[in-house]
Amino acid sequence: MKIIFLGAPGAGKGTQADIISSRLGIPTISTGNILRAAVKNGTPVGMKAKAFMDAGKLVPDDVILGIVEERLAQSDCEEGYILDGVPRTIAQAEFLEKDGVNFDVVLSLEISDEEIVTRMGGRRACHDCGATYHVVAAPPRVEGKCDKCGGELLLREDDKPETVKHRLEVYHAETEPLKDFYAARGILKPVDNQPTIEATSKAVMEALGL
Repeated sequence: MKIIFLGAPGAGKGTQADIISSRLGIPTISTGNILRAAVKNGTPVGMKAKAFMDAGKLVPDDVILGIVEERLAQSDCEEGYILDGVPRTIAQAEFLEKDGVNFDVVLSLEISDEEIVTRMGGRRACHDCGATYHVVAAPPRVEGKCDKCGGELLLREDDKPETVKHRLEVYHAETEPLKDFYAARGILKPVDNQPTIEATSKAVMEALGL
C-alpha cells in the first residue's frame, strides 16, 4: 500500500505515519527527518535547507524530490511506503505523477490552526536522533530526555509560535490545494482530528479500510 499523509504542520502526520508503518510493515519516508539529519551533519544540502527550515519556508523542490526518488528506489519500498512531508505543492505532486510514482490513498488529517499553535508549543524533538515527543500527549519516560537514545529534547525553532503561524500561512497557500488535486483522482480520505493519538490511529485505520 502506497500512502501519503497530508495535513498542516503539527497535525500529527509523523506520529500516525510511524504507527501505521509498524502495523502494515512498510517504511515511512519523512523528508523532515532526512533533512534534519543533513542539517545536523552540516552537509551542503543540509546547510542550504537550514535557512528555509528556520524561516518556516518550503525547502526547494530539487532538494526534496532528489532525496525522495533516491529513497523510493531502495528495496524496502517494494511492498509499499508512507510519504510524510512530501509532496508539499501541486508542482511536486505533478512531478511524482509524471515520474510514475502513484498512490493508493491520500490521508488528510483535519485540524484547526488554533489547535496546531497550541499543540506545537508542547512539541519537543531529540537533538541527536530527531525523535519527537509532546509534553502532554506523548511525553518521554524521563523529562527532557529521548526514550530512544537519551539525547536532549528541545523546542525546535520551527515549532515556536511566530514561526508556526507563518508555516500555517505557507501550508494553506502551497500545500492545502493538494487535497483538491488528489480528490479529483478519487484517492483523498479526510480524517477528522480526534482527542487522542489512539483515537486518531483508529480513524486512520478505518479510512484505510483496515
